[in-house]
Amino acid sequence: MEKIAITGIGVVTPSGIGKRQFWANIKSGRSFIKEITRFDASLYPSHIAGQIDDLEKYSHISERLLKKIDAFSHMALVAAESALQDAGIDIKNEDPNLVGIFLGNAIGGWLYAETELRDLYLEGREGVSPYMASAWFPAAPQGQVSIYYGIKGFSKTVVSDRASSLMALGYARKVLAKNKLNMILGGGMEAPVTPYALLCCNTYGTLSKNNQDPQGAYRPFDSKRSGFVIGEGAGIVVMENIARVQSRNAKILGLISGYGTSCDGVDRINCAADGKELARAIRMALNDAAANPEEIGYISLDGLAVELWDNSEIKALESVFGNNLKKIPVSCPKSMFGNLLGASGAVDMIIALKVMEYGLVPPTLNLDQPVSSGLNFVAKEAKEYKVNKSLIISRGRGGINSVLVVEKV
Repeated sequence: MEKIAITGIGVVTPSGIGKRQFWANIKSGRSFIKEITRFDASLYPSHIAGQIDDLEKYSHISERLLKKIDAFSHMALVAAESALQDAGIDIKNEDPNLVGIFLGNAIGGWLYAETELRDLYLEGREGVSPYMASAWFPAAPQGQVSIYYGIKGFSKTVVSDRASSLMALGYARKVLAKNKLNMILGGGMEAPVTPYALLCCNTYGTLSKNNQDPQGAYRPFDSKRSGFVIGEGAGIVVMENIARVQSRNAKILGLISGYGTSCDGVDRINCAADGKELARAIRMALNDAAANPEEIGYISLDGLAVELWDNSEIKALESVFGNNLKKIPVSCPKSMFGNLLGASGAVDMIIALKVMEYGLVPPTLNLDQPVSSGLNFVAKEAKEYKVNKSLIISRGRGGINSVLVVEKV
């Protein structure tokens, strides 16, 4: 299938808003996980997260609109604007029927929903905002971005747990390769740092309860791992066909060249222990990209910091890459800012683009005693590597596997 160009990046995370600030903090290996301060979360089993506290400083959204939308839509609008500016695109000059929006998230916009439901029980129907029904549902960010820019082309919202945004990018690439659209805003957003959303995440049973040491709590692939830590944020990129990018003399930041997806199909929550279906998804992505395993220069890990998930991911990688795995740098940068659930894959891909641009692989934090000696983990601090092709892994509950290959021009 045709390779699709990425020409603009928009990123909103606890590690920074905008790609320059974000990358500066990622390459320095700083942790941005802390105790939740937005509300009293002290009674929750896990009450630490990656929080965004200064979104308003970067926002171009009117107060009138903010009263109608949830935080995850706000993050999507900020990231989309940043991506368009980075790509040098004025949306007014585009045919709105040939622009699409492909976004993913896992749980929807619960801060708005929780607040309005509270008012419903306290004040009755008179106390509920008429925008509640349109503010919380998973497709709301796609709708808000569409309305804000007047975008009318074929668009999709993908809800597939933590694999959502990487799956949305794979879907978007397929649509662009068929020349159905001129460009797509692709990625994902998530805002789980709210009372009810945090409760739902805690019932997942795999959040770290190491509340005394927030920065040391998320430990993917470490022998003392105790589960993942949630985070909030958004990652959105501008995707275009190569010919169109060349015609407007724009810069290509990277190419999406391969995608693969599969499902373990063994449990409604857990993945399969053998990693075979993840290995199949990896091979599908490599075959789609016409790339040999030896050509991959960096692997971005899913890294849930749960024994079953980490070990099955290792088994899948060993199955595909064999002895060559010891040469490929692997890391899980989300250990710095939290697992962004449905937005995690898109942000991991953005990091992979920066890895290839600067030849620098960011570390996995808190990896003191790796559970496997067969992988070339980058830990503690960033290391220099020349990388031309990267593989990103994103997985969701029930054993959903999503894998993307990106490469330098």
